[in-house]
Amino acid sequence: MSTTTEEREISAPRVGRFKVHIQGNLKQSHFVVLTVHDLGCNHTMWKGFLAHNSMEEVVRRAAFIHIDVPGQEDDAANLPEDYKFPSMQSLGEDLVCVLDQLDVKQVIGLGEGAGANVIARFAMAQPDRCLGVCLIHCTGTTAGFMESIKDKFISWKLDHVGMNPTAETYLVLHRFGSFDKASSKDEINKIVNTFLDTLRSKINPHNLQRFVHSFMKRSNIADHLSKLKCRVLTVTGSKASFNHTVHTLFGHMTQQLAKNQVDLLEFDGVANVIEERPEKLAESFIYFAQGLGVMGGVPMPRVRRSSSTEQHLTKQRSMSMEECDRPTGIYSSSPSRLSTSPKSSPLSTSPPQH
Repeated sequence: MSTTTEEREISAPRVGRFKVHIQGNLKQSHFVVLTVHDLGCNHTMWKGFLAHNSMEEVVRRAAFIHIDVPGQEDDAANLPEDYKFPSMQSLGEDLVCVLDQLDVKQVIGLGEGAGANVIARFAMAQPDRCLGVCLIHCTGTTAGFMESIKDKFISWKLDHVGMNPTAETYLVLHRFGSFDKASSKDEINKIVNTFLDTLRSKINPHNLQRFVHSFMKRSNIADHLSKLKCRVLTVTGSKASFNHTVHTLFGHMTQQLAKNQVDLLEFDGVANVIEERPEKLAESFIYFAQGLGVMGGVPMPRVRRSSSTEQHLTKQRSMSMEECDRPTGIYSSSPSRLSTSPKSSPLSTSPPQH
């Protein structure tokens, strides 16, 4: 399993340059995953998830193209004052330049938070280049009034004060939501402290301010979702700050997309699914990849389940090979909410283009 990355800089017309980190062999892999990170992060946020033993088979078969949004890499210098920071739409549309210059025809998109919004825009702009997208805590609408006021204040403090307690609190809530009643509070505290240490020691606050401002100024994508032609897996935690907006986006998707094209995965009592439930997210991602036709015959990671969940998955494993390579629909880490929506019944699969 490859954990080393090759760093590249790739030019794009509106972004200027992307810093790209390639993990795995792009030419010999079964498929390629394109990742974009959230606010206050960079490509390193994916390291723990991909290193989890539940992701071993994915990492063995896939190559990853990790994108750093301009100025968000570790220990970055200040972006030039005359640099026009790209909009969320420009970031999404310019990602195709990375694929073109790396000679990659199609990818599975994977993004969290602001990064998920960028991935969604890429998939809408380049429908032929996406096999599917996994959108974790993705927002589809513009920032609301209160969010705009709060973000303006945070942006001002980051730009004039630097990293500060107000900005840190905002970023923690953005990524980790309300975890005061989480079952794994001690574990979450450790994760949050690690995140704060990275913010204080690695992330450039002036550059982060520009990313936050771009996210605050995001345009609405909810009315344009019909441009999505690939399969979509939306993911949220019940304690996440953007839980409501994920459900809202999912509602728009079920109205505008083809029947059975989109699925929703929600974890109860969880704020950050990547950090808190990596094994279950990995399992779901494998099912999703199987539904796209790129991971047939892969043994599922051993995950502790309730009897209801086990019964559901046992039934799925008893299906034919063709049926087993289909996504599972809407389901949750809570057995009482484990269900399949009429909008989310299994899809037939088509082989990926190589």
